[in-house]
Amino acid sequence: MAGKTLYRRSDVVVRRMTLEPGEASSWHRDVCRRVTVVLSGHRLAIEFHASGRVHEVKVRTGQVDWSEPSSEVHRAVNTGPDRYEEVVTFFLGYRGQNPQPRWAARSRRRRTRG
Repeated sequence: MAGKTLYRRSDVVVRRMTLEPGEASSWHRDVCRRVTVVLSGHRLAIEFHASGRVHEVKVRTGQVDWSEPSSEVHRAVNTGPDRYEEVVTFFLGYRGQNPQPRWAARSRRRRTRG
């Protein structure tokens, strides 16, 4: 996954993100309101970590979507035959907020007595 911040100020971040066919974003949450503009691509699968649910989405060049924040950990997978590319404008709740904090699974290690 390639991503680049195009613009930043105290209450807004604009990012460009690219997924090649079969590539997935990192697991994350979307904690800010945002507007997404699709530049290219055909299909995405949104995979939800906790439930294992998969939401298939058809997309088209020029598509624009408004999204509300979500606490669900998920990732996007490009299931289409071509590169998926988008520009997202995040409306931050406070200065310096990370609009898509990554989620890392905590490993569960057993304690052994030794």
